[in-house]
Amino acid sequence: MMLLTYLSRTLASSPAFRECQLQFLQKLFRPDPVKARAQQLYEGVLVHARNPVLYGEAGVPDTVDGRFDMIVLHAALVMRRLREEGPDGQNLAQALFGRLFDDMDAALREMGIGDMSVGKKIKAMAEAFYGRASAYDAALKANDADALKDVLWRNLFDNSSMHEAVAGDLARYALDADRHIRSIPAEALLAGELGSASAA
Repeated sequence: MMLLTYLSRTLASSPAFRECQLQFLQKLFRPDPVKARAQQLYEGVLVHARNPVLYGEAGVPDTVDGRFDMIVLHAALVMRRLREEGPDGQNLAQALFGRLFDDMDAALREMGIGDMSVGKKIKAMAEAFYGRASAYDAALKANDADALKDVLWRNLFDNSSMHEAVAGDLARYALDADRHIRSIPAEALLAGELGSASAA
């Protein structure tokens, strides 16, 4: 016991040991750089998705579902580009996805939804995200404005004939937004820089 006490006191007084302690604490409390960049990108996604023009002249329903769809659209466009930037981009895309659904989880809880229901709703929202993102990706790869319009028309307007033209306008907006995101230098995007909402 005395030997252990001696050793612990000796180590505690050692400058090298104190330096190791400091480095450990710095690593323990230092923000995860990937999560920090994902947070920055997510904030940019929200700025784009909350653009008042979308819910005014662009005709997106100003509802919980309408706003969710706009967040999904913009996040999917960013993640689509990130996945093309190698392992760093793929990790950042996954972190962005995680940040988005952490926010959705918190929002549901703030609305008073209980723990038992939150998990089911998050699962349904994640499935909706993947379905939409896959459909957007296929249309964008083909540069097919009509296919993109059909996805937006179905998800936002339930194929209402009154909103077909609006869906077409949104498809053109999405194509412009995709071009904007693809014009951002890889280094800037991987650093969490998305650009202004007006650019899209």
